[in-house]
Amino acid sequence: MMTNKETSGYVLKVWIAGGILALIVILVLLIKATFSVWLLVLAGALIAIYFTGLSGLIQQKTSWSHGACLALSVTSTLLLLVLTGWLIGTKVQEQATQLRDTLPRTIENAKHQLSSSSFGSMVVEKISSPKAQQKAQSLMATMFRSTFGVLGDLYVVLFLGIFFTVAPGLYKKGMVKLVPQKNRTKADELLQKTGTNLKKWLKGKLFAMLVVMILTAIGLSLMKMPMWLVLALLAGLLNFIPNFGPLIALIPALLVALMQGPSTAAWVAGLYILVQVAESNFITPMVQKKLVSIPPALIIIAQMLMAPLTGGWGLVLATPLMLIVMTLVQELYIAPQEAKS
Repeated sequence: MMTNKETSGYVLKVWIAGGILALIVILVLLIKATFSVWLLVLAGALIAIYFTGLSGLIQQKTSWSHGACLALSVTSTLLLLVLTGWLIGTKVQEQATQLRDTLPRTIENAKHQLSSSSFGSMVVEKISSPKAQQKAQSLMATMFRSTFGVLGDLYVVLFLGIFFTVAPGLYKKGMVKLVPQKNRTKADELLQKTGTNLKKWLKGKLFAMLVVMILTAIGLSLMKMPMWLVLALLAGLLNFIPNFGPLIALIPALLVALMQGPSTAAWVAGLYILVQVAESNFITPMVQKKLVSIPPALIIIAQMLMAPLTGGWGLVLATPLMLIVMTLVQELYIAPQEAKS
């Protein structure tokens, strides 16, 4: 039989265990509730990595001071965006308006083309059913769900990126200080390794996006496709999203091509497939030899898990998030195990 002292000690242990369990549950619920916000933080960090990476490249070529190179990287990027908008903005706006105005007629034309065959009629009947439309609306609502609205999210990401760019050491030191004293050196190395991997990945992704945009623009312009500039820009931007981005970019291109005829649509589909084959089998592998690679299956798994939970941001940022997880697993588990053996 336990004494009063043993009983009080046991009760204390029970309360401590219950408190720890409650704290874990609260932390899990808090992370779940705020996970979309953390994705915005990750997006801001990627913008800061881009600015600092470009700054490092400028400093390597010019040997100027860090502050001057950082200011030049930010201003040159903004000036490039403004100049691009000034040069092609009117044309893009005109073609985007044309795409918006012709989209309903294009969809009806696509339905008419499909209805010419028995299989196409069955497809049209399936996608036109109220149940299918309800599922499509639900999927679109999920994919385009945002934390503070689209403009609000972009505003938050932009300013986070600027703050992280101006004083990265401040936030890095703050994160390291949250770790116990004996593990701070390891935490600092881990943050450095994660930042390096993200920089390498972003460099390769931006190069691939540029190549896809250029190849698509050349192909569509040679076909004399309407709105080729908007479609090429869309293909380049959506290439940031592995697997699903090119499929999303193909949809408006096919709808516009069907207005020109089935043969044009077939040529456009062939062009997009050819560009993606080149990007997947030649461009990306060539870049990954020098930079960083992520197994394609892991990317798809991450996208399938993230998209239903967090919408569009989860689909866009699934790859860098998977890269962070891979780095943590490698540095915290695999590397110590290999060192012991």
